[in-house]
Amino acid sequence: MIFHDFSRALSQMFDPRFRRVLFLGLGLTFVLLLGAYAGLLLLVEWLTGDVVVLPIVGEVTWFGDLLSWGSLLFMIVLSFFLMIPVASIITSMFLDDVASAVEDQFYPHLPTAAGMGFFDGLKETVNFLGVLIAANIGALILCIFFAPFTPFILYGTNGYLLGREYFTLVARRRHSDAEARVFRRQHRMQIWMAGVLMAVPLTIPIMNLFIPILGAATFTHLFHRLVPEPPSATPRASTYG
Repeated sequence: MIFHDFSRALSQMFDPRFRRVLFLGLGLTFVLLLGAYAGLLLLVEWLTGDVVVLPIVGEVTWFGDLLSWGSLLFMIVLSFFLMIPVASIITSMFLDDVASAVEDQFYPHLPTAAGMGFFDGLKETVNFLGVLIAANIGALILCIFFAPFTPFILYGTNGYLLGREYFTLVARRRHSDAEARVFRRQHRMQIWMAGVLMAVPLTIPIMNLFIPILGAATFTHLFHRLVPEPPSATPRASTYG
């Protein structure tokens, strides 16, 4: 069923409205990834007080070599670690647009969602990033002692957290925070598995750039499958005819 949700998200890629959000998200994802990479290099250079020397890449003078081919390759590798928090930020910014496009095409019988609000979404994302960082530090410590289980620990941890955040953000568009928590508890295993299936491609360079928006669409389908709502007395007009 989760793969069916993802296939429905993929089927909408040629929809002009959805494609616009996808490419906006793709561009901003790359910019955020580049910014995170630049910030990391700047931090390392500040701590060492000297030129940064990276394996294979060689000397990196932070800004001067930031866009070199060697540095770009290193950034792609580094995206393995940076894309999960970047995906969280992108989701909070574009989820309402993505969910609205999905609902207009697949669920036109539903009333227009009230939405979560920008500041509520931002607060949720900031809180989530704190939990995400703390959880991954704990997961990395566990990986030291249980090295053979590293993929299971990292994907399991991030899958749980990503699933929790994506589902909550989608649910909060139409329900209260308390109701979203109830739904999350009722369907926690499916949400966790969907989160894991999103966390895995987020660690694959290039492919991971597309996952934040496709993940938001997938979780919109998953939410409406798990928490079906009765038809509205006055269905909204679909923009898709």
